[in-house]
Amino acid sequence: MAYSNEAKTQTNPGKLGEHTLAGAVGAAIGATAAAVAVGAVEGAALGTVAGLPGMLAGVGVGGVIGALAGKETASLINPTTEDAYWRDNYKNRAYFDSLTSYDSYAPAYRYGIEAYSTYAGRKFDEIEPQLAQKWDAARGTSRLTWETAKLASRDAYERLCQRNA
Repeated sequence: MAYSNEAKTQTNPGKLGEHTLAGAVGAAIGATAAAVAVGAVEGAALGTVAGLPGMLAGVGVGGVIGALAGKETASLINPTTEDAYWRDNYKNRAYFDSLTSYDSYAPAYRYGIEAYSTYAGRKFDEIEPQLAQKWDAARGTSRLTWETAKLASRDAYERLCQRNA
């Protein structure tokens, strides 16, 4: 179920858990972190022979834990519902330019949604520098510069932060 930014009123229901991006991201982050931690502890305790097996065990355990955490975040987000919300509401935003179609804003909204899948729990201002660096690769056919796109990305990111608080 989607909510407006102003109040928690249903806007466009959709099926939960259809977005697997966060599960994959969570698995990768969890696997890497656990592999490093377990491998370092094992390697320090048992020497270099146990370091590699420790890292391999960490990849397996961390991958499962990370995937479960990512799946939990993904189940809260339905990209189809979010797209429908922004398609219906983008013209009401302060940054809206009547000469710019939704097709130019859509990649920025998606970018904010994907950022939430990766950075949930962090403030947008903390992650904005990383997002700015990758905007040119993520923008697809959007004509928006990052200075304009970040406003739409922030909107999408903060909408999910508020809704899932």
